[in-house]
Amino acid sequence: MPVIKSAKKKLRKDKRITKKNKVLKTFLKDVISKAVKKPTEENLKKAVKTIDKAAKKNIIHKNKAARLKSKLSTNKTVAPKVLSTVKKKTVKKIKKTAKKTSK
Repeated sequence: MPVIKSAKKKLRKDKRITKKNKVLKTFLKDVISKAVKKPTEENLKKAVKTIDKAAKKNIIHKNKAARLKSKLSTNKTVAPKVLSTVKKKTVKKIKKTAKKTSK
């Protein structure tokens, strides 16, 4: 057990963060399994969104996120529509942030 006051604080903080991460990780697994079992447009969108969120918060590595999205995109009927809309949105966000930083 930590003795120093700041170390005790850090331990409490780490416990809270670990709980949040675990909740997000289990939600991610559930969403991915639903998208694999029933690859509807809605399920795939939700899965891609959750994967991106988890990668942004460093719950999973960005390469793992890319790998999972690639795996989901193997469904030829629904996936191209979903991934193209997601890519357009992320490109728009990148362009907006680039404009703000260049000023």
